[in-house]
Amino acid sequence: MEDPKKKSTFVFQAGILAAAGMLVKVIGLIYRSPLLSIIGIEGNGYYNSAINIYTIILLISSYSIPSAISKVISQRLAFKEYRNAQRVFVCALLYVLVVGGVASILTFVGAPFLVWKNQNAVVALRVLSPTIFFSGFLGVFRGFFQAHGSMVHTSISQILEQILNAAVSILAAKLLIGLVADGDATTRAIYGSAGSALGTGAGVLIGLLFMFGMYRLNSGVIRRRVERDKTWHEESYKEIFKVIFTIVTPFILSTFIYNCTTVVNMTIFYHVMDYKKVDAILASNHYGIFSGLAVAVVNIPIAIASAMSSAIIPGVAASYVKGTVSQTRKQVSRAIQMTMLIAIPAAVGLAVLPRPIMQFIFPQKESLDIASGLLAALAVTVVLYSLSTLTNAVLQGIGKVNTPVTHASVALVIQVAGLIALLLYTDLELYALAAANAIYSLVVCILNHISVRKHLEYRMDVVKLFLKPLFAAVIMGAAVYGVYHGLILLIPVSRMVLLIAIGIGVCVYGAVLLLIGGVSREELLAFPRGYTLVHIAERLHLLSDKPESRKKRKRRKKKKRRKKEREFYE
Repeated sequence: MEDPKKKSTFVFQAGILAAAGMLVKVIGLIYRSPLLSIIGIEGNGYYNSAINIYTIILLISSYSIPSAISKVISQRLAFKEYRNAQRVFVCALLYVLVVGGVASILTFVGAPFLVWKNQNAVVALRVLSPTIFFSGFLGVFRGFFQAHGSMVHTSISQILEQILNAAVSILAAKLLIGLVADGDATTRAIYGSAGSALGTGAGVLIGLLFMFGMYRLNSGVIRRRVERDKTWHEESYKEIFKVIFTIVTPFILSTFIYNCTTVVNMTIFYHVMDYKKVDAILASNHYGIFSGLAVAVVNIPIAIASAMSSAIIPGVAASYVKGTVSQTRKQVSRAIQMTMLIAIPAAVGLAVLPRPIMQFIFPQKESLDIASGLLAALAVTVVLYSLSTLTNAVLQGIGKVNTPVTHASVALVIQVAGLIALLLYTDLELYALAAANAIYSLVVCILNHISVRKHLEYRMDVVKLFLKPLFAAVIMGAAVYGVYHGLILLIPVSRMVLLIAIGIGVCVYGAVLLLIGGVSREELLAFPRGYTLVHIAERLHLLSDKPESRKKRKRRKKKKRRKKEREFYE
C-alpha cells in the first residue's frame, strides 16, 4: 500500500489517472472502428441504446461507489482511524452485493420494458446485466485504493479492462454474426450488438480480478495498520451503514441526474422522430452516429476531468475535514488549472479540424459528414463538461453532497425544455442534441461556481485559468489549420498530415502559454515529469519567471509552514 505522504503528490496522482483515462478512451476509439465495420451502423445503434440504459442502472447501483467510498475512507485515514476505514470497506462490499445483485436481476428480467422503444436492443441489454453486479465490487476496490492516495491500481485496472473489452467485443461480435450469417441484416445487427456487450462484461471482470489481486498483495500492510490502530472510538457497522447511505445516496442522485441526460435526450429524440414520421431504423442509425461516434471522440479530453475529479475528492475531503480551507482552495485551483490547460486546446482542435480527426478514427464514409459536423458542434462541451464535472467533485468533497443534485436537476429541466423546442420547431435534429448538451453543462457550471465561491470563498483567476490558455489555444488552432491544409496539398495522406499538424500544434500551444505566463515555474514543477519540462523550457528561454534562490525558497517554505500552524490552532 502506497503512503500518500510520499512524493506521489495530488497532481502526480491525478496525472497518472488522467493519462490512463486518455489511454482507455484512445483504445476505445481504436477498436470501435473495426467493430463498427463488423456490426454496422444499425448494430451500433442497438448497442448504444442498450449501453445507455445499462449506464443509467449502473449509475443508480454502483457507478458513484469509488468517489463516495474514497471520500468516506479518506476522512478516517486523515485521523489515522485505520480500523474504522477497514470497516467502511467491508460495509461497502456488503452494500454493492445487495444493490448490485438486485439491479442486475431486474435489468435482465425487465429488459423488454427498459428499451421498449427499441426492442432490438433487448439481447444486448440482457448480456450487459451481469456486468452491473461485478461493477459494484470493482468500484469499491478502486475507491479503497484512491482513498489511500494511489491512483496507479485504478489506472492499470482501467487499461486492462479496456484492452480485454476491445478484444472480446470484436471477436464475440464476429463469432455471433457468423452464427446467423444466413439471417437478415437486422438479425445480424442484433447479434453483433450482443457481442459488443459481451466485451464490456469481460473487461469489467478482468479489472475486478486485478484489483482483488492487488488488495490481497497489500493485505499484510492493511492488517498491520488495523492492529496498531489506537483509535478510541470504534464505529459500529450500523453507524457506518448509515454514513454510507447518507453519503452514497446524494452521490448517486447527483451522478444519476448528471448522466441521465443521455437517456432522457435519447428518449425525447426517438419520440419526436416518431412524431415526425421518421423511419425508426434511420433514427436509430443517426443516434448511433451521434452517441457512438461524435460523443465518443469528445469524451476523450473529458476523461481528464473525470480523472481529476476522482483524484481530488480524497484530498479535498481530508483537508476540509481538518479545517485547512486554504489548502483546499489551492487544490481546487490547481485541479481546475490542469484540467483547463488540456480541455481548452482540445476543444479548439476539435472545432478546427473535425473532419480529419473523425476520418482518422472512424473512416466509414457513410457516417463521416454527419459525425464531423456533430464533432465541431460538440467541441465547446469539452470545456463545459470538464469544468462542471470537476466542480461537482469539489462540492462533494467538502460535504455539500446535495448541492450538485439540485444543480443537476435544474439544468436537466432547462435542457429538456430547450431540446423539445429545438426538435419540434427546427430541423436541427442531431444538432439539437448537441445544443442540449451545451445548455445542460453550461447551467451546471454556473450554479456550481456560485456554490464553490460561497462555501470556500474561492475566486477563480479568470485570466490565468481561462483567458491565457484560450489565447494560446487560438494561436495553436490557427497554426494547426494552416499546417494541415497546407501539407495536405503536398502529402495526400490525411492521417500522416494530421499527426504532424497535431504535433506542431502541441509545441505552439506550449510555447505561447509559457511566454505569456500561463504556467509558472513552480506550477510546471508540480506536473508529472515537471523537472524535465522546466529544463526544456529553460533551454528554449520560454519561462518568464526566474528560478528562486535557495535562500528565498527556504524563506517562502518557512512562511508557508507558519501559516499552516496558525490555521491549525485557529
